[in-house]
Amino acid sequence: MFIRLLHRRVFGELFFIFLLSLASLLSLILIGRMLQLRELFLAQGLGLLEIAELFVYLSPFFMLLLIPIACMLSVFLVFLRMSTDRELLALRAGGVSLYQMLAAPVVFSILCTLLTAWVSFFGVSWGMDNFKSTVLEHIRTRTQLMLQPGVFNRDFPGLTLFAENVDPTNKHLKFVFVRDETRPGVSATIVAPEGVIATDTSKGQILFLLKDGHIYRSEKGKNGERLDVLGFSSYAVRLDLSKLFKGYRIGDEKPKEMSWARLHEVLDDPTYKDVDDGHFLQKVKVEIVKRQSMPVACLVLGLFAIPFAFAFQGLKQYLGLVMALVFFMVYYTMVSIGTSLGEINVLSPAVGLWTPNALFFVLALAGLRMAASEKFPNVMTFLSNIRLWRKK
Repeated sequence: MFIRLLHRRVFGELFFIFLLSLASLLSLILIGRMLQLRELFLAQGLGLLEIAELFVYLSPFFMLLLIPIACMLSVFLVFLRMSTDRELLALRAGGVSLYQMLAAPVVFSILCTLLTAWVSFFGVSWGMDNFKSTVLEHIRTRTQLMLQPGVFNRDFPGLTLFAENVDPTNKHLKFVFVRDETRPGVSATIVAPEGVIATDTSKGQILFLLKDGHIYRSEKGKNGERLDVLGFSSYAVRLDLSKLFKGYRIGDEKPKEMSWARLHEVLDDPTYKDVDDGHFLQKVKVEIVKRQSMPVACLVLGLFAIPFAFAFQGLKQYLGLVMALVFFMVYYTMVSIGTSLGEINVLSPAVGLWTPNALFFVLALAGLRMAASEKFPNVMTFLSNIRLWRKK
């Protein structure tokens, strides 16, 4: 009965610190991202609720990394507090071994692992797909509002748009004129009796789909200017949003934003073999291994944090927070090195990304064994002895 109560109390404290750590870290990262995307938000005139919605969609992308950090922080800080407050000493004096205390942190770490696995396999792609589609919908709505009937619009770089009639309900345009100067040395004047505004989520583009019109194309060459006239039944004018928002790209297909199924589709598709000299496909292979290894990091780092909390008994909580972050930075540096070496095909992705987990797991098991037998060295006592020795 006492052990069960102990586990509930420890689990409750772990859960509280985990939520606090995750919320704090996520808020800091999202604020930084907001500063990066300020041109996008200001250009669209988004309100607080709309920005909050976009941040919800961005959150899973960052949680893949932040959940292991928060898991390690919560376990480290809880056991550091228990160690500093002599609660662990009292429990041992009462006959409770370290192994009997492991149920709560192990179950908690496993739950964090399952949460990270969901984010890794489903949450990242769900969030990024919704983020892109929502941004495009805001841009499309703004585009409709900017296209006033009978007014020449030059808000889009390289394009001049004109529509005699604009129907905001069904996105239809009547008697459309487009002057396209997006390509150096080539200009095109497009006229069409009707058109419609659409979005291409996969490529992150706004489309002006025109019907039954003509293109008057002028190109400057060595032999002078050449003029071509072409008729079309359908034609798409594509708006490059990266120019509109100073380099921010929505439609680029990046492995770290793909779904688990899409990663395997790309891996099995022979057309991607020579894209970017095979570098793109190598990134896909690394991302697949990373999506598998990151959830396991929660369990590994959670176990690692327990014995090392004993080593810093007597350390203040804010210094404990710093130490936990230092340990995680060591882990993340190893992961980053493994990722970089894997992407340039110097090291197998499996070796580069699973080695940090394996190393920290071995250290965790060795540390638990030493802590259970009360042989784990106390860093604070060691530092105090050094100070006393220097005073002599």
